[in-house]
Amino acid sequence: MSRRTLGTIAAVAMTALLVSLVAIEVHHASSVKLPLSDASIIRKQAAAKHLDPALIAAVIYAESKFEPRPSSAGAQGLMQILPATAYYLAHLSGGSQFTASDLATPSVNVAYGSYYLRYLLDHYGGDEMLAVAAYNGGLANVDRWVAEAHSAGRSLTPETIPFPETREYVQRVLAAQQDYRAQHAQELGIE
Repeated sequence: MSRRTLGTIAAVAMTALLVSLVAIEVHHASSVKLPLSDASIIRKQAAAKHLDPALIAAVIYAESKFEPRPSSAGAQGLMQILPATAYYLAHLSGGSQFTASDLATPSVNVAYGSYYLRYLLDHYGGDEMLAVAAYNGGLANVDRWVAEAHSAGRSLTPETIPFPETREYVQRVLAAQQDYRAQHAQELGIE
């Protein structure tokens, strides 16, 4: 065998090894168990608001990774709700004794975040992608994007969301929703 042939064989072998290592890493990354806490609160709110508990868990994961700390924008709790949004939701839902400090309580935070998800789903005719986009990017922005897409003769898809942060958020939440359904079905009451 010539050196050239040996070099080609070595290059092919190294490429095959590299592809195998990447495949193992991708498999490992997709099999990482997602965190879950407050499953009973999630189940209760999902049942009360007619939501997929995996969607609630996925939003919590995307917002706080189940580690509630105030954001730099002032959003609070597991579902990272802004106090102004919470006061609006309290008004809509008839809550009269709400205070912003209540957002630190998981049961209250998940109740308000779930109420908002249900509100957004109703607004968008059950379209989870649009509701999740509005949860992150704002209702007015998503309404505008949908109108612009329709006027151009197309639908708004995750790939055509103009805000990169919202586009990535939607993709992350929808992927996590499937992972929560697969990994935590029993704890979330999805069976």
